[in-house]
Amino acid sequence: MERATYQTNIALAALALLATGVARADESSAPFDGIWTTVVACAASAGALPYTYEFPSTITRGVLHGERGVQGAPGWLRLDGHVAPDGSAILAAHGRVGKEWAATGHLPPGTPYKYRIEARFSQSAGTGNRVAGRTCKVSFNKGPQ
Repeated sequence: MERATYQTNIALAALALLATGVARADESSAPFDGIWTTVVACAASAGALPYTYEFPSTITRGVLHGERGVQGAPGWLRLDGHVAPDGSAILAAHGRVGKEWAATGHLPPGTPYKYRIEARFSQSAGTGNRVAGRTCKVSFNKGPQ
């Protein structure tokens, strides 16, 4: 009887190790993980002058997060979203107007705004476009790992 218990314990330990390996595989990095230089360039529109923001973004386990400036302050911008295994992504942009001359409608600094970006990533670069509103193009370049 002791031998059967011993074999059962070995089998359970082997299953536990296998489950741990599967959990670690799920936690491993996704193909686009890393630090990316992000550039958001918005064209002139309805009297608003063009502007360009450059800031770092990070993709961790397929989730992108990038932020420029101080959260809630004029000129702040945050990008968040999921990058699918095929490289497609829909990102949410949330920000605050920095300079009224750069905002459509000349909104005062600090006015909140938001929009969506459709993007596509490869192993080392990505491009995207604002979905609605003024024309904004977004580029991503992966830094060295």
